[in-house]
Amino acid sequence: MSFMRIPFTAPLPSPTIKPGSASSLEGAVTALHDFLTTPSPRSSNTVVLSGAGISVASGLADYRGSNGTYTLNKTYRPIYYHEFCASHEARKRYWARSFLGWTNLYRSRPNIAHEAVGTLGEMGIVSSVITQNVDSFHPKIHPDLRTLELHGYLRNCVCISCRTEYNRDKFQDDLASLNPTWAAFLNGMLESGALSTENPEERRRRGLKTNPDGDVDVPGIEYTTFRYPPCPKCLKDPPEGKRVEADADGAWSRTSTAGVLKPAVIMFGESISSHVKLAVESAIDSADRMLVLGSSLATYSAWRLAKKAKEEGMPIAIVNMGGVRNEELFMADVLPDGLGRHGVRCGLALEEVLPALVQRLRQDTTSGVSNETTFQPAPWR
Repeated sequence: MSFMRIPFTAPLPSPTIKPGSASSLEGAVTALHDFLTTPSPRSSNTVVLSGAGISVASGLADYRGSNGTYTLNKTYRPIYYHEFCASHEARKRYWARSFLGWTNLYRSRPNIAHEAVGTLGEMGIVSSVITQNVDSFHPKIHPDLRTLELHGYLRNCVCISCRTEYNRDKFQDDLASLNPTWAAFLNGMLESGALSTENPEERRRRGLKTNPDGDVDVPGIEYTTFRYPPCPKCLKDPPEGKRVEADADGAWSRTSTAGVLKPAVIMFGESISSHVKLAVESAIDSADRMLVLGSSLATYSAWRLAKKAKEEGMPIAIVNMGGVRNEELFMADVLPDGLGRHGVRCGLALEEVLPALVQRLRQDTTSGVSNETTFQPAPWR
């Protein structure tokens, strides 16, 4: 079985740029171009492994960057799966904080880096995307490019008992109906702009701590009054030997022994499903190189995939502004003065590097004639 772990809560060491020319935007694009276009004896397909860094430009928090959760909020500790399953009070706390943070996540949109990944797919360069992110930006912006969501997704809730999924946005309305005082509090924060600013320092001044995955902590607030609904299917037809009950308003009753809804994400301590594990390993097996985008690989479930690619002899390119777990393992055979085909380590912003890289690749299709138009993302719908 594969489990999520949370090592390296402190920032990782700064990257060692390879080749050295990749320290500039032009040099990084040249190295990545060489990495992606050098003929391979295998399939000539690239698998992308993306992390939280690719969504920062969309206004979402990361974990270990200069403004990351582990950097600004050193007391942050995500809920573990066994806690969520076992404790009614823990679920109240989780859903209350998720209720406050959902609006910002729901309003966020894919950015130019996600769009560029989709374009690489259209060009036939990228064959599939494995993402650690749960924001669903990849499948939204490039639905025709296969995306494997390693850690699940926040767009739905799922019942722990019957595994039925429900739309998270509709669930937000259910939470608001069950918690009118909280709904009024949320509306007040939205009207004041406390949740609309993307500046983490500004949010801290307003008394908020914004964490990844739509989690908002308001210091001093009590979560004991928060209520959440049971799984409608289990309420109507409880699993054999189980009891699912709701109070007069429709909230899950603590007399219940089943019917608990959780986010459709893989929580810390929860197993990644076997079919997802097999799918991501198959995606790596069918590729000939790996491009890591915006991930520190600090989570074991992602790190092991990069390790698998390396063990299979694939060159690896990493574009991440911060450090990467055991990056010397992946970059050991990359020459400081090489061209990029054997691997690249770049520390520049994805929203700068990827559009410029796409533009360079588009020039290849014009038989060496420079295309002077600049890369622009398509309107997101």
